[in-house]
Amino acid sequence: MTVVVGLTGGIGSGKSTVGALLQERGAVLVDADAIVHELQAPGSPMLSEIARAFGDDVIDASGALDRKALAAKVFADAEARTRLGLIVHPPTIAEMGRRMEAAKAAGVEVVVLDIPLLLEGRRTGTGSGALLPFDTIVLAWVPVATQIERAAARDGASREEIEARVRAQMPLDEKRAMADHVIDNSGSPEETRRQVDALWRELTERRAAPP
Repeated sequence: MTVVVGLTGGIGSGKSTVGALLQERGAVLVDADAIVHELQAPGSPMLSEIARAFGDDVIDASGALDRKALAAKVFADAEARTRLGLIVHPPTIAEMGRRMEAAKAAGVEVVVLDIPLLLEGRRTGTGSGALLPFDTIVLAWVPVATQIERAAARDGASREEIEARVRAQMPLDEKRAMADHVIDNSGSPEETRRQVDALWRELTERRAAPP
């Protein structure tokens, strides 16, 4: 039996680090954001649909999606975010499901579905968080102050911009109460690695257990 893990977090929480560590141990990682980028490539049907919905100014001179321009249109507009979700989510969920099933058919021990808004989707009953199956949910967690500090350093954005982005997401402490496993990323890389090792042992033991 393949164990399907839903991996989530928040800005600056180190979710990608946890995903990479699970990959090192043999998991197949299916990254929602990477799939969205693939599906929004220049000339793609999804990109054309986004331009029709939000205007040609969200396409840059090279024909690629101008993500900053699109974000400016949807960041503070709940209706616009819903409209964008209706364009992006169905094909993304379908592709994630296809890759998950292919990994299962290949006998992979653990498949990790990396989904930033997994728990938001569970709460609202929409998106990949609600429509894809998970055996367990793992949260990459850090305190809010650490989120802001790390994201500002990574993205080169102002503290005010990062704080606004953090406020726009479900708080990590709220997500913590909804997750099955929490990886505390606020310490050293070695501490994170030890937690992922323990998680991996539990996941592979679950796979070996009789149904």
